[in-house]
Amino acid sequence: IVPRLTVCCRPECAASSRVFVSPTAATMKLDDNDFDLFGVAQCFAQDRAALDARWRALQAEVHPDKFAADGAAAQRVAVQWAVRVNEAYQRLKDPLKRAAYLCELAGQPINAENNTAMPGAFLMQQMEWRESLDDARSVEQVEALADAVVAHREQALKRLQHLLDDQHDAAAAAQQVRALMFVERFAEDVDRRLEALGQ
Repeated sequence: IVPRLTVCCRPECAASSRVFVSPTAATMKLDDNDFDLFGVAQCFAQDRAALDARWRALQAEVHPDKFAADGAAAQRVAVQWAVRVNEAYQRLKDPLKRAAYLCELAGQPINAENNTAMPGAFLMQQMEWRESLDDARSVEQVEALADAVVAHREQALKRLQHLLDDQHDAAAAAQQVRALMFVERFAEDVDRRLEALGQ
């Protein structure tokens, strides 16, 4: 059941005064974590179709137009909820953002700007990729590198799921996330090279 938006007047709600109250009196607060907000397990493995369906249901419930007759205050509340639901959806639907969020919840923030710790073997891999991209002169060479990067990303995501859901090793997962952030940036560089070569 998708809860109904209402305004909470209890003292414990004073900080935000905005909650969802369901027909069973269960509440969801703006500061609930994304997984609780969407009513899904707090883990890396997620059903994208279920996330999409839940997002649509929540968005339909909090759309400001539904509260046009309730006044400006109610519409402002609905806007806040719509923004919050969208933010959660953007994190949950993206594997890398979801992993980073799980690490943060487990006390291992990514802090990629200040913490560059990555799995040791990956440091050699990224150097080899950079050299290969610099040396590539043909479309075929760059496409082969692009395929290698895609394959590496798929394997890295599987490793990430194992670290988070099976081993519950957020510290190692955080290193893997940083490595995958580099992979995504490098994949963009590869795409730009392909564009430059006319593909």
